[in-house]
This record gives sequence, structure tokens and C-alpha cells, in this order.
Amino acid sequence: MRALGIILAGGNSGRMQELSDKRAIAAMPVGGSYRAIDFALSNMSNSHVQKVAVLTQYNSRSLNEHLSSSKWWDFGRKQGGLFVFPPTITNDNGFWYRGTADAIAQNLTFLRNSHEPYVVIASGDCVYKLDYNKVLEYHIEKKADITVVTKEVQDTEELNRFGIVETAEDNRIVNFQEKPLTPSGNMISTGIYVIRRRQLIELMERALQEECFDFVKDILIRYKDVKQIYAYKMDTYWRNIASVNSYYRTNMDFLNKDIRNYFYKEYPDIYSKIDDLPPAKYNPGAVVKNSLISSGCIINGVVENSVLFKKIFVGNNCTIKNCIILNDVHIGDNTYLENCIIESRDTIRPNSRYVGEEGKVKIVVQKDDRYSFG
Repeated sequence: MRALGIILAGGNSGRMQELSDKRAIAAMPVGGSYRAIDFALSNMSNSHVQKVAVLTQYNSRSLNEHLSSSKWWDFGRKQGGLFVFPPTITNDNGFWYRGTADAIAQNLTFLRNSHEPYVVIASGDCVYKLDYNKVLEYHIEKKADITVVTKEVQDTEELNRFGIVETAEDNRIVNFQEKPLTPSGNMISTGIYVIRRRQLIELMERALQEECFDFVKDILIRYKDVKQIYAYKMDTYWRNIASVNSYYRTNMDFLNKDIRNYFYKEYPDIYSKIDDLPPAKYNPGAVVKNSLISSGCIINGVVENSVLFKKIFVGNNCTIKNCIILNDVHIGDNTYLENCIIESRDTIRPNSRYVGEEGKVKIVVQKDDRYSFG
């Protein structure tokens, strides 16, 4: 493909509450087997984008560990490769990334030293499949300066988390509202853009000079009447996970057979770093209904409509309903969990009970030592 990739994976959101206390949103576990960033990386690989930069910042240790080898997404080539760029203190710059545009601007050397004519920019906190080649072909066909991938969403509850796009008949963007309190429509920007590399360098140099730091406000909105900015409408599954409710719903979507098969079985595949773990073990008396159980789990109790990530131990006489349990959690005997998200590496004491209210997910964060019980 005649493009290089940039994945913006440095952001944080207060809407994630305690879930982002120990990791970047792009490192959040999704669908039992993946991290959120796996979807953007896999789309890059499947679209034959050979050179990809991941811009990290907030709580990036776990994300950097996940990205420590590029082989999982087939970027380990002599030409191209996977590059991880955290903020760097230099003689000329002593700032962290101050926004999405600033993150790109602080890595202009990467763009200047590349030769690909186009750049695909994507967010690291979305779950979807997309062939970026089709977006690039559309971009060239429209003779666009910038192409924005958009999506019509039916769930209007969280529209004010996104940029709202209005287009003319030819799909040129005529209005762009960033996170409006009262959205004027339901077509949102997915945070995926295609732009010519030289034009991106020019825009970022100007943004640096004028101390403009946000790609949406200072590029898309500011230049919408000056540049040819078009919308590419996406009609397949897409979710952003950067709030507790959307994260919960996205994982629960994987209990839907059609969505599960779309990501697990249909070409192209989604790739992730693999851990060498034994298969899940179901002891006598275990009952599992409509749930995803990952490798390394040991199940003794009842699990219904739940997603259990890797290395979960479920004790005797436990009941787990409508829950997401992150990696390496030990659940003591006689525990009842419903409508909860259990943080990774937690220990839930025996005889515990946690129930989230209807329509409101409860986040459980325990720091008990699992080896201290009698």
C-alpha cells in the first residue's frame, strides 16, 4: 500500500473511571483475547501498510509490553516495521504530547524520513475491521485533501463523546461539531483519516508555529472551508470503548454469535500477542451458558452471559452473571457477581457479593492478597 500508518494511542479518559488507572485505553482487553489496539494494528497489516508508528503516552507500560514484538502483526520486515514513539525530551522541546496534532508534530522526523505518499491516521481505542485501501482509493478518486471515515450510529446516548459530521450530496464535509452538547445529527467521525504525507507535514509545521495542538479542532474544523475534506461512510461494525458503558457493551457484543464470528472467523483476521497458556478447564459441577472463557481459566461455579479473560479462577458455588472479568483474577468460593467489571489481578474474597444496578455497571477493584486466607 502506498501509505504509512500512525496510530494515536496516548490518550486517557475520565469516562473509563478506575479502568484506566493502570493502563492506556488502547491497552484495554477486548473480546476475551485481544487488546483494543490490536484492531487498528491488524487493519494496518491486512491493508498491507508496512510501516506503522504508534504514539503512546499515558500509562504506557502495559501497552509498550504488548507492542514489544512486531511479529504478531507481521510488521517485522526489512522494509517498514512497527515503531513506538513516546514523548521525548529534547533541547528544542520539553513537553508531553499536548494533543493529537501535537503528538504527530513532535514526530515530524518520522514523516520526513518516510517515502510513502499518503498517511493513514487511526485511533487505538476502537473495535472494527476496515480495508484502508478502499479509503485511500476513495480519497484519490475525490481528489480530497483529507478523508474522514464516518459512521452513522443508532445509539444516541453517547453522541456527545464524538465529532458530529454533516455532509453535502457529494460527501464533502460542510460542518463538523466536536463533542456538542446537543448533536445535530448521528453521523460521527471514527477518528480514522487519510491525508497526503507532504500536506500533513505542512499542516503540522504550521500547527507547531501557531501552538495548535488538537487535530480535530485545529485542523479539521479550522480548515473545513479551505481544504477539500470528504467523508468515507463506513457501514460495518464499529465501536469506541473509551467509556465504561461503551467498553462493557462492546465486550458483551462478542456474546452475539454473528459479531463473534465476524471478528474470530471471517477474513481478514484480527491478530494479537499470544500467551502460552493451557486451555480452559471446567471442573465437575461447572455450568457455563453463553459466555466467552479464555485460556488458562479454571471454572468451578456458574457463569452466564459473561466474558472471562485469561487466567481466571472461579471457586466453588460461585455465580457470575453479565460480567466482564479481566486477566488473572481469583474469585473465592460462594461469591455472587452480577453486572460487574472486575479489574485484572484482583482477588475477590470468599462469600463476597457485588451487584451492579440495572443499566449501570459496577467496577470492582480489590487489592487483597490471594494467599493470605486460611
